[in-house]
Amino acid sequence: MIKITSDSTCDLSEDLLRRYHIEISPLTIIKGEKEFLDGGDISPQDIFAHVAAGGELCKTSAVNVADYADFFAPLAEKYEAVVHLNLGAKFSSCHQNALLAAEDFPNVYIVDSQNLSTGHGHLVLQAAEMAEQGLPAEEIVERLRELAPLVEASFVIDTMEYLQKGGRCSSLAAFAVTALKMKPSIKVEEGAMTVGKKYRGSLEKCLRQYIHDRLEGREDIDLRRIFVTHALCPPEMVEMTVEEVRKYQPFQEVLVTTAGCTVSCHCGPNTLGILFLRKA
Repeated sequence: MIKITSDSTCDLSEDLLRRYHIEISPLTIIKGEKEFLDGGDISPQDIFAHVAAGGELCKTSAVNVADYADFFAPLAEKYEAVVHLNLGAKFSSCHQNALLAAEDFPNVYIVDSQNLSTGHGHLVLQAAEMAEQGLPAEEIVERLRELAPLVEASFVIDTMEYLQKGGRCSSLAAFAVTALKMKPSIKVEEGAMTVGKKYRGSLEKCLRQYIHDRLEGREDIDLRRIFVTHALCPPEMVEMTVEEVRKYQPFQEVLVTTAGCTVSCHCGPNTLGILFLRKA
């Protein structure tokens, strides 16, 4: 039997983790002088409230080699093999640390998702489904590496405050975007984050246009599954997004998840994205 594991950055819901028996290795969130486990003893609400009250932006820390080794050890003993999917290597040292830890376990396989949030989560679910089908670990890993470049992950950012404070854009650029009432989209390309189209207007108007741009008229999308992943957006905004997604493409599954603490630390509240796979 093969066990599928992942970093907490996959942003899968508790229901999905239970359904597919996925184990999670949490990153660390640093708030002030205290450390917390992503998905454990801190929530995105805590992070946003801290920043809104004037606190410094929370930081994130990769899982270290020793913690990965402790995580893999009991699973490697219990299961035939363990396939672990990391947050993209260009975003964090998690992948390199996991590779080092796995050197002590001949049946632990490490995969670079080349992505984050449910872009990463797509591959985790694919891995779990392949494990349920009885595929050997080597074949699962090979298929995942073929699928990773096919993931389309993007988000619309409502506030530039977090990107500015985190050093991911200049104060001048943040001011210009804010003054022009623009909502930039960010996307993952070749394993790295890039700036996409900039939308202007209310968040609802921007999201409608963003969904249109990502989905309208496309025939290259794998329609089995799409994620709508958000950082504490209002329920009505999420419902509108799901309706818009279904208007453009007949996905078999539209899964709504909340962004975890790691993504929330960098993007801020009211961030929302649609994440899907292209056809192989």
